Amino acid sequence: MDEIVRRAIAKWPNVPSVYNWLSLDRRGNWLVKNERIANSAVVDFIGRNYERDDQRRWYFQNGPQRVFVNLAYTPFIYRLESAPGGAELRTHTDRFAHEPSAVWMDEKGDVLVQTELGIGLIIDRDLPLVLERLTTRAGETLDDSMLERLIGPSALSGVNVQLRVGGRALDLQRIRSTDVPTRFDFDPAPQPAAGEPDC
Repeated sequence: MDEIVRRAIAKWPNVPSVYNWLSLDRRGNWLVKNERIANSAVVDFIGRNYERDDQRRWYFQNGPQRVFVNLAYTPFIYRLESAPGGAELRTHTDRFAHEPSAVWMDEKGDVLVQTELGIGLIIDRDLPLVLERLTTRAGETLDDSMLERLIGPSALSGVNVQLRVGGRALDLQRIRSTDVPTRFDFDPAPQPAAGEPDC
C-alpha cells in the first residue's frame, strides 16, 4: 500500500466505503461502472493498493476510502511470462508469483492457478501457451483426442494431465466455476451491510 494512502487513512479514518462502482473483468481490466480504465497511472495506483479484508472482500484503498471490487471471476488474473529467477506468472497488478501450488480447469475450459498471492484465472489469450505446457504425467505431449477430453462432462477421464508452470509440474484438477468463491474464500460481489453508509 502506498505511504500517501496510509497517511490518508490515519487522517480520515471514517470515510464511507464505495460499492458497485469498481470491477475486475476476466482479462485483468479495471472497470468503473462498466467502463474500462485506460489511464496507466490510475491502473498502477489501483494495483498497488489492492487488498483483501477480513470479510473475504477485495477492495482498492483510494486514499482514506475503500472501494470494494466486484470480481468477474477470481481476485487475480494471471499472465504467463518469463522473468528473472524463472517465475512465469504475473498478476494483473503487475506482481510476479513465484510459487504456483495447484492448478484447476473448470467446466468451460478456463484454467485457474493457486500461488502464494492467491487464486487467479489464467488470461484467455494465454490459453495457447497453457496447451503447449500440458503433458501426461509421463511427460508426453497431449494429442488432439486428449485435448478434446479436457472439457465437458467426462473431462479428464482416463487422462492424467499436468501443467508445467513456474518450474513445476502440477496435476490438473477439476473444479466447477460456481464453487470457486467458496473454495478459495472470497466474496465476488461485496455489498454494504444493513444500515452501512454507501457513497
